[in-house]
Amino acid sequence: MSAYLIATVRPTGNEEELAEYRRRVGATLEPYGGRYLARGEPVAVLEGDWNGAQVVVVEFPDAAAARAWNDSAAYQEIAPLRMRNTLSVRVIVEGR
Repeated sequence: MSAYLIATVRPTGNEEELAEYRRRVGATLEPYGGRYLARGEPVAVLEGDWNGAQVVVVEFPDAAAARAWNDSAAYQEIAPLRMRNTLSVRVIVEGR
């Protein structure tokens, strides 16, 4: 069953480091079957308050693959670039 990593990301820091993260992150997804379904802006808000964050949706073959990618050495090497330069929320949800 497919699983989806969904993230909201609001840039708060060094744009050069974020650009490096964006350049490198796609290659870390491939070994785990991850592929972008949505990445970036604009976001059309239909209800509620929005904090202006970008949205990222990545599809994986299953939740185990999503977690394996998140925990992989390749991703963990670049994750600090995102963590120190954004406010973000990331979740994994299984499809039906």
